[in-house]
Amino acid sequence: MTANNTQPTHPHAVTDLCDEGARLYVSALSTGRIARTDAEAAPCLLEFALLHPDPDDANWLRPVPPSVALAQRLHPIEREIQDRRRISIELTDSFEPFMAISAQSPASTHAITVLEGFDRINAALNLATAECHAEMLTIQPGGGRSAHALTQALERDRPLIDRGVSIRTLYQHTVRHSQGTLAYVERISGGKVEIRTLEELIERLIVFDRTVAFIPARDDRRVALELRHPGLVEYLIKVFEQLWQRAVPLMEEVPYDPTPDGISGVQRSIAKLLIEGHVDEAIARRLGMNVRTCRAHIAKLAASLGSGSRAQLGYLIAQSGILGKDCH
Repeated sequence: MTANNTQPTHPHAVTDLCDEGARLYVSALSTGRIARTDAEAAPCLLEFALLHPDPDDANWLRPVPPSVALAQRLHPIEREIQDRRRISIELTDSFEPFMAISAQSPASTHAITVLEGFDRINAALNLATAECHAEMLTIQPGGGRSAHALTQALERDRPLIDRGVSIRTLYQHTVRHSQGTLAYVERISGGKVEIRTLEELIERLIVFDRTVAFIPARDDRRVALELRHPGLVEYLIKVFEQLWQRAVPLMEEVPYDPTPDGISGVQRSIAKLLIEGHVDEAIARRLGMNVRTCRAHIAKLAASLGSGSRAQLGYLIAQSGILGKDCH
């Protein structure tokens, strides 16, 4: 196995030249050249073409004048800006006839827009986020979210927090045991952010500035609806506010009234869904937990009530009184 003689590169851009690179570049500009061995301390100078070999002596390097280096980097940027301006003009010209027709149409504002595919959904969410200046309301059902989803959420929410936007989010109680979600919450704290949890939630909901709302239109969340009808948006806000009033702040303990049989609040919620006829998978989804955890709670519930079968468990739940007035 041979040794690796490749010099390490400096992890920075040319716009953020390291201290050693800046010092050596200044020295090279002042004296007209610099020894190749001295430049080894800042390989970025060669990588960024700020130094080039001396044609008369291979042991020396000569500095590229800063005006030349700057022009070399500005030229492709200016060309890209020109290309984008040209495309912008072409797009404007292409859509101008349609804009005139749309302006005369009585349905010029789309109350409901169907968004198909994650790319289009995320693009619409990113645009609404960029235009949000006052308030964002969100409902995030389910348990702990994946690292990828949390990273996307952090990238999307950070600019809102920096702009002073008020954010209120509803999670389910199960996220209180998710280290990833708790870490995400800690990273977004400090702004005008409030988080509460509930045992059960409706489907996902995001509302920006009380003018546009997003809801899923399919269980796999590959289709979403963008809602701009004032009546629909106001209705969803009222649903959010009702859930918010019942929810518990994340940093407060969930108040569960203990039962003589030692049945937990989660198990009572499962019991209620069981006697309503829901299967294990549906119960797990509604309470934001995986099916294995749900079945473990059902087994503990059955043991507490002395049930030997699923059919008997429903009967014993109804007779036990653990659901109070909810059980008839």
